[in-house]
Amino acid sequence: MANLIYIRFAFTTGGAAGHNMATKAAEMIQQWLLNKYSKLKYLSISGNYCVDKKNSAVNGILGRGKYVIAEVLIPCDLCEDQLHTTPEKIVDLNIKKNLIGSIISGGVRTANAHFANMLLAFYLAMGQDGANIVEGSQGFTYAEVRKDGLYFSVTLPNIIVGAIGSGKDLDFVRENLSALGCLKVDDYDFNSRFLAFISAAVVLCGELSLLAAQTNPGELMQSHIAIERKKQ
Repeated sequence: MANLIYIRFAFTTGGAAGHNMATKAAEMIQQWLLNKYSKLKYLSISGNYCVDKKNSAVNGILGRGKYVIAEVLIPCDLCEDQLHTTPEKIVDLNIKKNLIGSIISGGVRTANAHFANMLLAFYLAMGQDGANIVEGSQGFTYAEVRKDGLYFSVTLPNIIVGAIGSGKDLDFVRENLSALGCLKVDDYDFNSRFLAFISAAVVLCGELSLLAAQTNPGELMQSHIAIERKKQ
């Protein structure tokens, strides 16, 4: 733009989330460019086009970290018995709340009920950078009625997780990663990808639970009161 240059790099970081790895690599490339082209001048290692820990359209289009989709097909009788709702009600609510409501509010490439809730809990338990829920919570909930039940999915274009690196050497983090099968010594890339898959599954469960509750008047608040307002 004008006399400014914005460059967005894409790196493979193996089993790590790769924040510092990407910064270090970008810094080396930047220095090469400055040495090669004397008319260029240094401004910053980051120009906000990354886009790290901020809402943006470009992250939703190009992705940031890992692009993950989780989906499930739920029979009608299971919807009614366990979720106390119907596929039709879930689809109707998703359209009018997540899709239309997000458009009215001016949401940036996002249409979901509360991805951030599940992601923050998951990131903290797994030693991830909790601030990455900002871009991580940009995603889409989709639902449709099928003859055999409810098709329900969540799409998360910006999941930034790693099974090695800063914070992963804490005892409780290693215990949690091990319990999920994400500490396979011989395949670090698998560990991080598998962790991303699990995060999407966690988001799907929480998103489905909330939407199901909101199809029934009063159920959401009653649940909070029952769980959070117990008499001591």
